[in-house]
Amino acid sequence: MKEQHFRFSASVVLLPFLFVLLLWIVFWVEHRFNFDFHAGAILPRTWEGLPGIFLSAFLHADLEHLYNNSISMLIFLAAIRFFYREQSMRVFCYGILISGAFTWIFGRDNYHLGASGLLYALFGFMFFKGLVTRYYRLVALSLAIIMFYGGMIWYVFPGVQDNISWEGHLGGLIAGLIFAFSYKTPVYRKEIRYDWERPDFDPMQDAFMRRFDENGNFVNPPPPDPEPEMESEAQDSPRSQTVDVRIRYVLRQNLDPEA
Repeated sequence: MKEQHFRFSASVVLLPFLFVLLLWIVFWVEHRFNFDFHAGAILPRTWEGLPGIFLSAFLHADLEHLYNNSISMLIFLAAIRFFYREQSMRVFCYGILISGAFTWIFGRDNYHLGASGLLYALFGFMFFKGLVTRYYRLVALSLAIIMFYGGMIWYVFPGVQDNISWEGHLGGLIAGLIFAFSYKTPVYRKEIRYDWERPDFDPMQDAFMRRFDENGNFVNPPPPDPEPEMESEAQDSPRSQTVDVRIRYVLRQNLDPEA
């Protein structure tokens, strides 16, 4: 795969910015006009909590909850849009639905809300997909994610923190893992710039590589054979032979002035 497949566009900035802006607008409207949007949260295994599968990712309990999710969301959405452009929207949409459905089925009997499930879907997809592709740029992305956000793993287990929805986190991580193996990406290969990078390269057929002996020492090439002296074509051509031409001038004196 050539490097131009990773190209920057306005959507790399607009997608995370607009989504996070929407989260803040919803939070502002709820508190500014004293609305209660908790009815749109997930209440597991109830019909009234079923719409929360679609809506809960846009709701947050307090300002700290919204702030923590916003910072990570900006980074993760920008990264997935840049490195996985074709898969980004599917991971985004289905990540919300699958993590929400998992929470609705297996969650505790309480209200679950927040974009954390989507965050874990993005986290899981980019981490596992980079390892699956084994392409150096995407592997580096996976290592960077686990280095800076590896602590997120602890919050998929019950009992770590009581006021978080570990079920939504676990559902998002499972969704990301499924996406990493189900969504196909091109075969990532480094662009070949030199002949020795080709898989069919034979060093014995390369003029430079033949200058090294079996121990890796450089061997000077033998001196070139002297070129044979070329006889002048002028000696062989009859047209080029020298011709002795003699011209005689005879001076005649005119004795008759009237002539």
